[in-house]
Amino acid sequence: MTQFKLSHQEIIAEGIRLFNAQKYWECHEELEHHWLEEPGPIRNVYWAVIQVAAAMIHYRDKNLIGAVGLITKARQKFDRCEQFKIESDLLATNLSWIELKAMVREVPIEPELSHFNKLFEFRFKDPDLWK
Repeated sequence: MTQFKLSHQEIIAEGIRLFNAQKYWECHEELEHHWLEEPGPIRNVYWAVIQVAAAMIHYRDKNLIGAVGLITKARQKFDRCEQFKIESDLLATNLSWIELKAMVREVPIEPELSHFNKLFEFRFKDPDLWK
């Protein structure tokens, strides 16, 4: 069992800053190579953030089908994080992981664009405030 740890937090920090600035494409680009290089189940953390960011791009463009598709995929990554038991106190506390996971799961299976409003306003805890 590999849990999310400080070295993973350091890898994801810049992507989180970009996400918080609603620079979702840049967040995707920043985290994509980390996701591709990570051989283990931790990659699902990076992948979930990438897919939520991509869903927010579609939401902002009023592309409901794209947003739904990516949120559905992000749900699967949150499920994998639970399945592989990689969620740690560090992930929950510093990355607001539980809050993000809950918001993703709150989006109905057949949503309207308005169901993404709360998720669009979500911000991770500022990496400069991480312990």
